[in-house]
Amino acid sequence: MNAAKFTEKKYMVVLAFVTSLFFFWAIALTMGDVLNKHFQNVLHISKSKSGLVQLSIFGAYALMGIPAGYFMKRFGYKMGVILGLVLFAGGCFLFVPAANRESFGFFRIALFILALGMATLETVAHPFVAALGNEKTSDQRVNFAQSFNGLGAIVGPLLGGIFIFGSAGESHSLDSVKSLYTWIGIVVVSLALIFVFIKVPDLKDPHAGEHDPSEDAQGTSPILPESNPDAPLWKQRHFIWAVIAQFFNIAAQGGTWAFFINYGVEKMHLQETQASYYFSLSMAMMMIGRFIGTFLMRYIAPHKLLAVFTACNIILCLVISQSFGWVSFISLILLNLFLSVMYPTIFSLGLKRLGNKVHQASSFLVMAMFGGAVFPPLMGHIAETDVAHAYLLPIICYAVIIIFALKFYRPKTLK
Repeated sequence: MNAAKFTEKKYMVVLAFVTSLFFFWAIALTMGDVLNKHFQNVLHISKSKSGLVQLSIFGAYALMGIPAGYFMKRFGYKMGVILGLVLFAGGCFLFVPAANRESFGFFRIALFILALGMATLETVAHPFVAALGNEKTSDQRVNFAQSFNGLGAIVGPLLGGIFIFGSAGESHSLDSVKSLYTWIGIVVVSLALIFVFIKVPDLKDPHAGEHDPSEDAQGTSPILPESNPDAPLWKQRHFIWAVIAQFFNIAAQGGTWAFFINYGVEKMHLQETQASYYFSLSMAMMMIGRFIGTFLMRYIAPHKLLAVFTACNIILCLVISQSFGWVSFISLILLNLFLSVMYPTIFSLGLKRLGNKVHQASSFLVMAMFGGAVFPPLMGHIAETDVAHAYLLPIICYAVIIIFALKFYRPKTLK
């Protein structure tokens, strides 16, 4: 039997545009982690309070997931993308009055609105990419698109190092933050205008179709007698566990990123600009990991690859927590290599065999990103004493993900 195509020619333009969105929201997401340290310096706030930056961002994900899903179902993928870009740009432009007032609260409002846009884009983009081809290759397409999310995550810390921790950071000014986000807003508005004129072909979500049992040979989930796509979401065991796993995945990711620069400054005695560049290198590891993961999934079942990568991060967190100098810092950089496949793979596995409830399910999987709001403040409290010990906390998250990857990933409807 011929292998399923990655996508079809008629989808190429749309796939390229939607993939570019993964790049842009990653810039904004990782810039939030750079802002953590800058706000500590300029606005004189503690590590635990700076963790509220992540609460503002991921709290928006928790609130916007379901509304974005309903909007997408009612008006379609295209209008969902446009709504997300408009909210994204609006939040960027609010950085101007927030910087003028030097108000941490105002910055959090701007970040919240910006994140409403990111949450909308994530809710729409993942099922959108999955729909641009055969279900057999949906895991590959989502991981491919997320690879460009990794590229954007590299650019974010670099921009922060150049424009935020540059001369403006040294003079305790917010002017560079204001101008940087203004330009990001202008670019995002331009993207929205361009997408208005892009024609989107008629799409049928592949997860709603019948699944070829021969997929077992490729390591993906077959149709199981106990799997009923018509059952409500709360009875779909694999989906419920995917939401739980995604919550803990983003919790680990949010905490890891939020205090990376603090670790570099406090444990490695780096300048903030240098630490932000190493953060960018770590994000390069994430991009590399996603390209590697996309390739390996041609030969290894996605759930097995997820389990292996998660186990690697448990080991790395133990090393990081012990403050072994460069050995621990390199381990911190490598965390993102293995974090790489977690978000897209959990997302795609959670959408399997859900019939016409894929849009609603996507909303809940985006809402699960609220985990990123919970862990940074908790890790911040530990980091006040020792930032290295804070990296023991994500091990709890990785244990939950392994349970999902090894036991609860297969589509099954509860009685």
